[in-house]
Amino acid sequence: MQLEVFQALGLDKAWGDHHSFDFQVNGRANAEIEQALNTLGDVQYHPCPEAYEREGIAKGEVHVFRDWTEDKFYPHTQRKISVYVPAQSGEGAQPLNLLVFSDGDGYLSSKGSIRAANVLDNLIADGLLPETLGVFVNPGIPEGVTFVKNARPDPKANQQRSFEYDSCTPDYVEFLLQRVLPFVSKELGVVLSEQAADRAICGISSGGICAFNAAWHRPDQFGKVISHCGSFTNIRGGHNYPYLIRSTPRKALQVFLQSGEMDAEIVTGSWPLANQQMAAALAFAGYPHRFEFGTGGHNLRHGGALFADTLKWLWPAD
Repeated sequence: MQLEVFQALGLDKAWGDHHSFDFQVNGRANAEIEQALNTLGDVQYHPCPEAYEREGIAKGEVHVFRDWTEDKFYPHTQRKISVYVPAQSGEGAQPLNLLVFSDGDGYLSSKGSIRAANVLDNLIADGLLPETLGVFVNPGIPEGVTFVKNARPDPKANQQRSFEYDSCTPDYVEFLLQRVLPFVSKELGVVLSEQAADRAICGISSGGICAFNAAWHRPDQFGKVISHCGSFTNIRGGHNYPYLIRSTPRKALQVFLQSGEMDAEIVTGSWPLANQQMAAALAFAGYPHRFEFGTGGHNLRHGGALFADTLKWLWPAD
């Protein structure tokens, strides 16, 4: 019934007509979301010290698979998948922990706010994080869509990303479990821990709700969530999660949430309020969680400043 209501309202075209940058209602344009991207609220946030490359430590290797396709869950799409393999892994090594990233390039970029490979290298070298495989998955690119550098994404690509990330169904987590992870394990010969507590999933914005949604549907596979500026708003039903958290028997999940005063405000909702409601619901239901609410906007700068600390909170050293 919920899907039919969304379709009747035209809201199922998330990040289509209702989420275009020039869409305007009540005198407010969605383009205002961009004003939060470079706000003064973020000037105090810088990549954490562990995000910088260190000499003299063993470094993991990043393997890149471009134009990767699969035909079951998201046919007629291709995507880039990058995989960080820690330095010590190899024959006879213990099964690896797992950390999956939506919008993988943004988390892996050596010039970004997270710089995940460096953080993993440094924490693993210092014995502050178990050996962890990082899987960086970009959203699918539909057939016929091309990207121009420094241009806004094609609307079809935005719609595909929303379809994958914002949909509150088990499709994306099953895509990971049935397609992506078996491919990675076979291609690179890595062995992953089968314990949900050793597996985390991470993302920003629509990728943030994607991370929570994946763990919500399969807590037996992903026991930890990192959501940066998560889109728990009225896009494809994500605004219902606070009620579901309060009214559903508690699942074995540990959740990190981050948002800020200048996070997104568009037609489908308020990201600051939505994340505060999520944190309140998690507290009400007794979930182990951490909520970091800062002064910044809809970006990874605050999340990047806290990223090493986030991983240490999720996997505390013995």
